[in-house]
Amino acid sequence: MAEVSVHCPHCHSEKVTKRGKTDRGKQRYSCNNESCSINTFILDYSYQGHLPEVKKKIIDMALNGSGIRDTARVLNVSQTTVINEIKKKESSLSSVNEIALEKLKLSEITVEIQKVEAIEAELDEMWSYVQCKEKPRWLWHAIDHQTGTVLAYVFGRRKDTAFLFLKALLEPFGITRFYTDDWGAYQRHLPAQQQVISKANTQKIERKHLTLRTRIKRLARKTICFSKLETMHDIVIGLFVNRYDFGRCV
Repeated sequence: MAEVSVHCPHCHSEKVTKRGKTDRGKQRYSCNNESCSINTFILDYSYQGHLPEVKKKIIDMALNGSGIRDTARVLNVSQTTVINEIKKKESSLSSVNEIALEKLKLSEITVEIQKVEAIEAELDEMWSYVQCKEKPRWLWHAIDHQTGTVLAYVFGRRKDTAFLFLKALLEPFGITRFYTDDWGAYQRHLPAQQQVISKANTQKIERKHLTLRTRIKRLARKTICFSKLETMHDIVIGLFVNRYDFGRCV
């Protein structure tokens, strides 16, 4: 008699038990790994959209220049499946680079390090829109001036409220100098002695903008591809930042 070894498709654990059958008579399994987020799964899905590898490709394609319809055509799934899979990632996103913040805290308490280098940050905002150009959606973010690492980001209008939210997220980093453009919100809410207004010192963050517009289809300027919902707009950009700038597995 041949035996088939069953592993969880998400955490690859061998702690798997049978969990009844589906309406179509297919065997359902349950993963008993406490750290695994999946409840049940089957091995032989009738619909491609249920396969873990297809779900992963949906996210990968969204972050590499593919739109909703492109992804649905290539993977042979419905547009609803693509949208729902992207929306599921919203709860796992973080607006602050926790990894960089943790490294900063460790360096401050390490005995061998006598002096912690002051952090200088570049701040800027990037324009985009949802549905039409009359509904702008601005990405406000900050990066480490030395390393180019994104520290935090927020979405909103080009108003002081959005910047104050970003400023609050940056407080734990203890930034001593800010490099900005001449937008009024920076001058109103940053100490003059800590702010340097100069395009020459914001080249790295401007390059980040170019990367985003190249990699994410809905951010390209001269195209008919755009977001219809603020939620989708924010999730896709947030996914890109979390995965490629924060280094998180999302």
